[in-house]
Amino acid sequence: MGDEQEAKVSQFLSWLQVNRVELRDCNIRYCGPNKGFGIFSSNNSNDGILLVVPLELAITPMRVLQDPFLGPKCRAMFEEGDVDDRFLMILFLTVERLREHSTWKPYLDMLPSTFGSSIWFKEDELSELKGTTLYRATKLQKEKLQALFEHKVKSLVEELLKEELDNKNEVRFEDFIWANTVFWTRALNLPLPRTFVFPDVVRDQGDNSSFLSNHSRGNTTQISGEMLSHGKDKSAATEGMVTTSNKNSETIWVEGLVPGIDLCNHAVRAAATWEVDGTGSTTCVPCSMYLLSAEQGTFQGENEITISYGDKGNEELLYLYGFVLENNPDDYLMVHYPIEAFQNERLADFKGQLLVMQGVEMRCLLYRRLLENGFFQGSLHKDDRNKKDSVVQNSSYSWGGRRKVPSYLSKLVFPEDFMAALRTVAMKEAELLQVSTVLQELVSRDEKQPSDTEVRTAVWETCGDSGALQLLINLLQAKLMELEEGTGTEFSDSEHIKNALIIEESNDYARWESHYPNKEVMNRNRWSAIVYRRGQKQLARLFLQEADHALELCLNEVE
Repeated sequence: MGDEQEAKVSQFLSWLQVNRVELRDCNIRYCGPNKGFGIFSSNNSNDGILLVVPLELAITPMRVLQDPFLGPKCRAMFEEGDVDDRFLMILFLTVERLREHSTWKPYLDMLPSTFGSSIWFKEDELSELKGTTLYRATKLQKEKLQALFEHKVKSLVEELLKEELDNKNEVRFEDFIWANTVFWTRALNLPLPRTFVFPDVVRDQGDNSSFLSNHSRGNTTQISGEMLSHGKDKSAATEGMVTTSNKNSETIWVEGLVPGIDLCNHAVRAAATWEVDGTGSTTCVPCSMYLLSAEQGTFQGENEITISYGDKGNEELLYLYGFVLENNPDDYLMVHYPIEAFQNERLADFKGQLLVMQGVEMRCLLYRRLLENGFFQGSLHKDDRNKKDSVVQNSSYSWGGRRKVPSYLSKLVFPEDFMAALRTVAMKEAELLQVSTVLQELVSRDEKQPSDTEVRTAVWETCGDSGALQLLINLLQAKLMELEEGTGTEFSDSEHIKNALIIEESNDYARWESHYPNKEVMNRNRWSAIVYRRGQKQLARLFLQEADHALELCLNEVE
């Protein structure tokens, strides 16, 4: 660890001590430019508790509203409905980064100044993602954040900084992007006692709990499902294996950043989990968060303390956190039928009604683990960790009896909801009339609207799977062509990765190339992009193989 890193750690440790943070059996070390700082075990822990942080130190929406510097202005904006809870925390981080005399400086100095997430990619790095869902999501998010900065954030931060007379810093778009990334990479969903979230001094002013709803009111910084395949409306790290030891009090879930805890890096098999101690019965520190060893027994020696960010594919990992995992068992491929193509169909209105009645959408996430139950399961490496999750859901409704149950059904890897949508989209006019007749008969007989199960049954009985599988093949072929158009084949990506020499800090590629003529010198961002896009191409190829074989079997069935 260099002198600069040592100085940062020393100041941060003093800051933690002032704020009553207890490093019981761990220490903080620099892990290099790729990972930043991390937490490591220091001794053999007796109770497995490694680090305890009072929740008074957490950066939450309520903390921002109570802040003596930002609080008054933020409360006024919040009461007017101009901002949501996430925006409050991102605004707080932006302002505190620029304040000359911020009391949060020792903590902020421990955070990366730049990130590897796709929103930080330069144009040449971003071009490596062309053809992927992540490319489009990143371009869209950059445009939205730039507009938000220009129309709201810039003037607001400048107004707040005027309160500090000797502050000479000017707010830049990079400051806002930095704060936005810090939030999405480090925010946790915290189960807090209501008495902690709403102290008497605040409750007397009225119930402010609206900002703690699961769905933020303004959604100014939310990653929407239209932008990213995973499409989760929650903070970036809500899957942190949280519990609360205060079983008797009302719990409110609040997003927030917890200094110290948030230095833990990710691992698929985590070395620790984090928990909240509401009463102090576990840690002797009421209203605290602590790291608890996930190992049976104790750590031996200095091992890095990692937590799991959740079962996330490389698309989400690169978008939010700035890293990828080779052969990620949680990877997925997003496939959708273009809405513009559907709207141009002559029978779009009736088909649209059928889609609504069945409760299905024309988009689907095809997870890698689904392939484990397919026709070619031997072609894919299985991860023991995911075997318990690799159950393919067959039809969710009963077959009507007029069409034979397909022999291939148990091996069909494509989710039934998506198959139901594709059957509907692929229907011809004569088939639509037949489905309409069946449903009218049901209404006349039962004197009620048909259920989603009955609609699905009517569609399948009429159409079978051949049209849906052919449409799926077309979508997967188009997806694969789009992925390969700008960046080559899966094989070429594998060659790039095989020959890669990753340079973390230096831009002097010519010198490295002269020393390693058989290597392809690249930075971490480019390598991450290639690993991600290769995974997308592989999944497209494997699912296309499954769809091709299913269609062949379907056409051979006796109908």
